[in-house]
Amino acid sequence: MFRRRDAEARTRTWDHLVNSEALYQLSYFGRHQPVPRFDSSGFRFVATQSGVGPDGRPTTEKVVVRALERYSMTSDAPATDDLAATLATVRERTTPSSAERDRLVGVTADLRERAAAAVADLPGPADEADVLQVGSTARGTWLPGDRDVDLFVRFPTALDRDELEQFGLRVGHTVLPDGVEEFAEHPYVRGSHEGFDVDLVPCFDIETATDGRTAVDRTPFHTAYLERVLDDDLAADVRVFKQFLTAVGAYGSDLRTRGFSGYLTELLVAEHDGLEPLLRAATDWQPPVRFDPEDHGTATFDDALVVIDPTDPERNVAAVCAAENVARLQHHARRLVADPDPDRFRPREPTALDAAGVRDHLDDRGTDPVAVDFRAPAVVDDQLYPQLRRSLAGIERELDDRGFDVFRTATFAAPHDGDEPRRAVLVFELASRTIPAVERHQGPPVHVGDHAAGFYDSYAESESCGPFLDGDRYVVERDRPYRDAATFLRETGFSEIALGAQIESALADGYTVHAGTGVADLAEPFGTDLQEYFEPRV
Repeated sequence: MFRRRDAEARTRTWDHLVNSEALYQLSYFGRHQPVPRFDSSGFRFVATQSGVGPDGRPTTEKVVVRALERYSMTSDAPATDDLAATLATVRERTTPSSAERDRLVGVTADLRERAAAAVADLPGPADEADVLQVGSTARGTWLPGDRDVDLFVRFPTALDRDELEQFGLRVGHTVLPDGVEEFAEHPYVRGSHEGFDVDLVPCFDIETATDGRTAVDRTPFHTAYLERVLDDDLAADVRVFKQFLTAVGAYGSDLRTRGFSGYLTELLVAEHDGLEPLLRAATDWQPPVRFDPEDHGTATFDDALVVIDPTDPERNVAAVCAAENVARLQHHARRLVADPDPDRFRPREPTALDAAGVRDHLDDRGTDPVAVDFRAPAVVDDQLYPQLRRSLAGIERELDDRGFDVFRTATFAAPHDGDEPRRAVLVFELASRTIPAVERHQGPPVHVGDHAAGFYDSYAESESCGPFLDGDRYVVERDRPYRDAATFLRETGFSEIALGAQIESALADGYTVHAGTGVADLAEPFGTDLQEYFEPRV
């Protein structure tokens, strides 16, 4: 009943506003600018040249119709053409120039020829391998300025795994003489060629995606599928979507970001038949959300977003995408739909705090942080960050178990700096770094017999305060082994804490504990990370 009365009241109010505004436009349009729109209603009263009378003023019919068109819209959704116009503007910005496309085509053709020649020099049956381009540059969904080329060399399944790696690396080093070996599930070569970053990856030439012997064997099937379902308009929408996700910090399937992969963005746009329908739908998602483009999924998942791989019914393409980034997309999609603006597609420029800035934040917050600073193991980010998060969680649990009130945590790894070892840090912001010298330890009710007697006997001759009764339970107040979190972190050695395997080894080699305002010493090289920590945004 309340909603109906409320709606009726709004209708009367806006009837009055529409009529008043239409009369205003009719009476004074020649001497005043059009009123843009009412922010809370989505109305826009704009006269066009096609609806003017002999005296150059807009006709009554044109203005009223324009007003009523806006009046018919809901109060919380701006006109569709506003969002469409914004997306069209960004589409222009995210479309590579013809010169850029031609340059990519030429470089890719040269790389494929070089790779094919290197394959031809291999012994049989490895010389039967073919070379194909995959990824966004193969599908027209790459953004201007992207200079990444992904080439896959598909080897016959008659080879074993060792031979795949051996011949794959031989081709990679022939095509990219200055390239370096990287390792995902198996090694591949990464290098540069005429200003483009190139990954040359070996895989098996399997019959179906579900026959894969390595994790990358299904990738060519992704390319083939998307070539069928993406036309030029949808590819353009994918580029705009990638730009949007980049701007809000949710693009990238690396295990540091845990966001939306390129393949996932392409599938979502194709599933919704365009970006605008996708954005509008995302505002109302109620996770977990599931999409199955080929209606063939056979597995269930606990992820916030589930997109069944069209080439593999048992795989969730969105498995890496954290619930936080699904929520981030929803938040920013809602804001974009409510207030379309091309500036929402521009990434925020990162800033860095200096040591004084860190100290100012700590002073304002009144918290007491500790941080563990050490040399990160020499592994790629996709191996490093899961171990950092595991270690962070393990130490947080231990601090909590010991009575320290952990307010918030974070972990950072410094950028690569040539051959210099990277630094990593585990940050624990505490309500207080120190706690009382004693802790309360509550025992069982007296009436539980042997268990209660055992508790009493174990503390009766100790130096603890008690045992005494609180209600019907035994209680003791016992000394804490550590009352200062920094001392605990410096002296414990983390021997009883669940850590990432390589983080545990790195900490065994040495670490530094920063406490209180000493955390400001981390401003170099973690100033940008600390700025994002102390000034977080969605």
